[in-house]
Order: sequence, then structure tokens, then C-alpha cells
Amino acid sequence: MPGTCVIGLQWGDEAKGKLVDILTEENEIVVRYAGGANAGHTVVSEGQTWKLSLIPSGILRDDVICVVTGGVVLDPASVIKEIDGLESRGVRINGKMLISDRAHVVFPWHIAEDRLLDGSLSGGEAIGTTGRGIGPCYRDKVGRSLAVRLGDLYRDDFRTKFDHIVEFKKRLFAGWTGATGQDGKAIELDSATIYAQYMQYAERLRPFVCDTNAYLLDAVEAGKKLLFEGAQGALLDIDHGTFPFVTSSNSSGLGVASGSGVPGRWIDRVIGVVKAYSTRVGGGPMPTEQVNAIGEHLRERGREYGTVTMRPRRCGWFDAVAARYTARLSGVDELAVMLLDVLSGLDEIKICSAYTINGKRVEQFPSHVDDLKHAVPVYETVPGWQEDLSAVRRYDDLPQGAKKYLARIGELLGRPVSIVSVGPDRAQTIFCDWPGQKKSWPRHQHPAPANA
Repeated sequence: MPGTCVIGLQWGDEAKGKLVDILTEENEIVVRYAGGANAGHTVVSEGQTWKLSLIPSGILRDDVICVVTGGVVLDPASVIKEIDGLESRGVRINGKMLISDRAHVVFPWHIAEDRLLDGSLSGGEAIGTTGRGIGPCYRDKVGRSLAVRLGDLYRDDFRTKFDHIVEFKKRLFAGWTGATGQDGKAIELDSATIYAQYMQYAERLRPFVCDTNAYLLDAVEAGKKLLFEGAQGALLDIDHGTFPFVTSSNSSGLGVASGSGVPGRWIDRVIGVVKAYSTRVGGGPMPTEQVNAIGEHLRERGREYGTVTMRPRRCGWFDAVAARYTARLSGVDELAVMLLDVLSGLDEIKICSAYTINGKRVEQFPSHVDDLKHAVPVYETVPGWQEDLSAVRRYDDLPQGAKKYLARIGELLGRPVSIVSVGPDRAQTIFCDWPGQKKSWPRHQHPAPANA
């Protein structure tokens, strides 16, 4: 029973949603195992654009089950808004989605804490969170005594637990110098209003809530085909990313088992997803960032604005040092290179293949963020191409410059490039056939031979 996992290898926004949507055709269950409403996945099909945050991208297919596991922190209002939006456009949700009773719940106090804490790093530099309460919810999860799991909302003693937490949070905000909401007023928590609101959320979500651990373990033992959908990117992993400028969960391939409850032995194919260039949102070092005409070219051609926040993304050349690190960290078998079409029109393209840090050449990704801040990229330059790639459907029809660029990325990361995206639509996807490579192609498209 092959299990497939899709992992972003950069700082998120690698176009994983499009790839998951395509690969869903060959799977029976799609699993979202980490993150929260801070994730943004965009899928374009037949002229329609779908933007998702908590619901797996596979929901657009009628014959699959989408599972949100206990590794996710759930904002009930956000997921209900997504459900309503999808149903209003004719997408069926009932009978197609399950939500873990172990998922931790985001409350208004988490959102308030997020906005208060984002700029509190030493020196005042902001992490650059989405302000949606994800980090504070994970913090309460680890702290345990103030945490609420979705299943708790259906227990007879929940009101007692809820009131205890609200009283603690009130004292916290009262003693927090300068703790005010967006309107400049003191943060107030109306216990009765919040409780009534979350009881309504619980009733709305009741048909979807279950023990997803048991469901998924039964599924793998029954030979079902599962697709695991990552959120954010591996460089934002709480333990192995560019700490402290990271997310609050294990967003690399290492988080799949702990977040989903499915042992890693059931996963035999890991696809690492990268953009053909680099982007980042929020604070933290980004060695290849281009604050110039190149950066503007990438941002405008790639429409690099956040799916969730609409913040402009920082853009730069492809960083092979960082991507090689996360490919190894996540156990990647093959690569999907997305948004290759954005590079069209450039006379030459650069790839960062090493860093210089304090005068020393470094090919390993630094473990400390201060070293990364001082990293100067060592670039290789390859010829660009002028052709529009949006109508290309076969590897052999790509310009020579594009083929050489893809081949070099594969060489530097030590993994074959098996999938190439040349536009946002499902159809704008090229599946490459390499000797000895595992093959699992969507039924609607047959791969063409590709020889570097």
C-alpha cells in the first residue's frame, strides 16, 4: 500500500496545493497533519480559483475522504467559513471530511496573544506571524493545563474547564503592560459570549468530528492509498528550521507521523516541492533575496502575495543549499519544481550552490540563524530563456535553458525532478519519466520520455 507525502522544501508557498489536488486522483484519502489557518493553498482548475487554509486540497475531488488530524490547531470559525464557501460553489463536504477530536482549538485569546507577542524578539524584530493565534495555541498545547481539544467541547464538564481558562487569561492580560486590542482598548474576554459562540461552532462541526487516528490506522491496514499534505515549508520547522523565525509545528517531513498518527513505515514516496526561485514571508534571514528589479520581476510574474494575508513575499534566486538540507531532512525521493514559467524572459538565472560565512566557503545549511544572517551566496549562472512556457505539456518541448536549469537543480539536491509546473492550472503540469524512477501518474495525463 503506497503512501505518498508532499512536503514543501522552502519557506512555504511552494504551490503544494496544486500538486496535492493533482495527486489526489490516484489516492483515496488526503491527510492534513500540521499547522492551522495560517496555511494557504491555492488550486486553479477550469478557470476557477480555490483558496484553502484548513481543509485539505483534495476536497475538490468527489471520490476521496479528507482528514484533518490531531496535529492541526483548529480555528472553528475559519473552517466553518471554508465549508460555507465551498458549499456555496457546489463542492460537497458532508461525507467527505473528518476532523480529529484531538485537534487543539484556537480561541480569541490566542489571537490577541499572537498580535501582542509577534514583535517581542530580542531587538524588536517581528517573527512575521499571520496573527491567527497558531503559535499561542500550540504553546498552550505543550503547556497542557490551558489547552482545549476539539473533543473537549462535547464533554459535560467543558464549561468548568472553559471558565477556569478564561479567568486565567483575564489575569494574564490585566497584568500585561500595554496589552490592548487592535482598537487600542484593553483586551476583554466576554466569557458568556465566547462560550455560546463555541458551542454553536461545536454543533456545526459535530458531523465531522471523530477519532481520526483509529480511522487512518484502519485505512492503512486495509490497504487504502493515502496522500499526506504538508503545510508551510520545511525551513519553517519548529525544531529544524530557521529558528526563531519559524512556524509552531514540525512542517518538515519529520512531522508527518507525529501529526497524523500514522507511522512512517506506511509512507513510501516523499515528493519535495520547490519553487523555481525562492520566496519568504515575514522576518528572518533569506540569503538569496533580491531587493531590486529581479525581485520585482519574480514577485509580479509569480503573483507573490500571501494567500492568507496578501502580504507581498520577499523574492530571490533559488537557494540550493537550503533546499538540499530540507530534502535530506524530509527523506525526499523526488522533486516537483513549480512556477518555472515565472523565470521566462530573464537573460540569465542564478542558483546559489554554496555560502561564504565569515570568509569561509560553506556548503551545509547553518544551524544558527545568526550564521545564516551573515551568509553571502555563492552563485552559479546559467543561461535563461525567452519562450513562454504556459502551453508546454511535454518535457522535450521545454527550451534547452529550462532543461539545463532543472537538471542542475536535481544535481545540486541529489534527487530527480519528476514534476514541473508551468502555470497555475491543473493542466499546466509536466510529468517527467526518468529511468528507474517510481511512476505514479494521474490517469488523465501520460508522461513523455525525458532525457537530460
